[in-house]
Amino acid sequence: MRQMHLIGFLQAQNCTIFASSWRHPESRVDFLTADHFQEIARILEAGKFDLGFFDDRLSMPDRYGGDHHHTIENGIRCVKMDPVVVLTMMGAATKHLGLGSTASTTYHEPFHIARMFQTLDLMSGGRAAWNIVTSVNDGEAANMGRDETMEHDRRYDRADEFVEVVLGHWDSWEDDALILDKASGRFGDGNKVHRLDYKGRYLKSRGPFTVPRSPQGRPVLIQAGSSGRGKRFSARWAELVFVAYHDVEAGKREYAAFKQMVAQEGRDPDQVKVATLCNPICAATQAEAEDRAALIEKLPLEIDSLSLLSEALNFDFASKGMDEPFTDAEMASIQGMHAMRDRVVQATGKKNPTVRDFIQATGRGRPRMDMVGGPKEIADKLEEWFTSGACDGFVIAATIMPGSYADFVKYVVPELQRRGLHRKEYAGTTLRDHLGLPRAVPGDWRAKRLAAE
Repeated sequence: MRQMHLIGFLQAQNCTIFASSWRHPESRVDFLTADHFQEIARILEAGKFDLGFFDDRLSMPDRYGGDHHHTIENGIRCVKMDPVVVLTMMGAATKHLGLGSTASTTYHEPFHIARMFQTLDLMSGGRAAWNIVTSVNDGEAANMGRDETMEHDRRYDRADEFVEVVLGHWDSWEDDALILDKASGRFGDGNKVHRLDYKGRYLKSRGPFTVPRSPQGRPVLIQAGSSGRGKRFSARWAELVFVAYHDVEAGKREYAAFKQMVAQEGRDPDQVKVATLCNPICAATQAEAEDRAALIEKLPLEIDSLSLLSEALNFDFASKGMDEPFTDAEMASIQGMHAMRDRVVQATGKKNPTVRDFIQATGRGRPRMDMVGGPKEIADKLEEWFTSGACDGFVIAATIMPGSYADFVKYVVPELQRRGLHRKEYAGTTLRDHLGLPRAVPGDWRAKRLAAE
């Protein structure tokens, strides 16, 4: 029977994806310790999750009002540690859990990304994944010595080259390049390690690469682009795709359309897994879950939404009145998350929505309250999404850290296992094993691309 994939959505910071989560009385506040994240890792592994995944940005939210004081005062995702370092601590506490992290193609060099994630893959026994992002706001640009962020589609054009370079380096060691024969003194076969010598429009990189291949061949590629250009990028490169479908019927349509895009790229749609974001609030009973939800719903502040919208859309929402429409020029100037902007226009039916429209249509900074219940109620909803052809699994976002994951594993996972929808044991040791993906071999991605052309 087809098994759903479960991913834990994490932040190497003072809160979950929901800025208000740190205020919850049950949330741990020792988020600057390895023990905090290792406990999360052990909980996810006990629930047989495919992986824990870290979202990341290279700046704190300070676009709102051009100032960071409100971010610090309200704890709005202001602490951002290096997620790959945190993942190494989580990997040391687990044996099977996949380890995924975001890293930007805009402000890293491809060789650096290739070496960092291939090393993590080796040190974890083949459990690493790289989430490919193009950085979205001017705060990140300023931290990295740039005046402003790169234009939206150009970021993706450059990212295409970036991934080609990374994959090229990962492929440059053949699987049997290492010999390690002390008697003969021969360490490796020089003919089986190749220079890349890549020269593109935006990037170049010579090689040879310095890290051999891992038990799964190379790290898994994750992507979450939701604009038209972002979806094309995902269809071309991603092996695991994160989405945020808003209801089952829309999910079915978008899922089918995306899988068709994957096929048009010459790739097997079954080898590209799509997981939709959800934040289940669960307990032993429906009534207990509703009590939990009532408290969680009181935690977010308006400033959370305004700050996070400013960050994501790279536009200062403090420059507008709450009910003042955006001008055509302001809408066109948004170089952040185009899909979020376009979703507000679609949801409101307004070409020129207001700040209040953006808050209400996006729900930015607030958890969705559409999945609240006991084991049966939550499992019913997940099963409906999964079996109706709307997704291959779920990115579970916590509202309490780490209590939301502990509740999900305690109450919902056993019900999913009883229904045959989720594994009771890991079938293998690598992340590709968990996702049902074959071991990567050098050049496989290039062969599929040539076949499509």
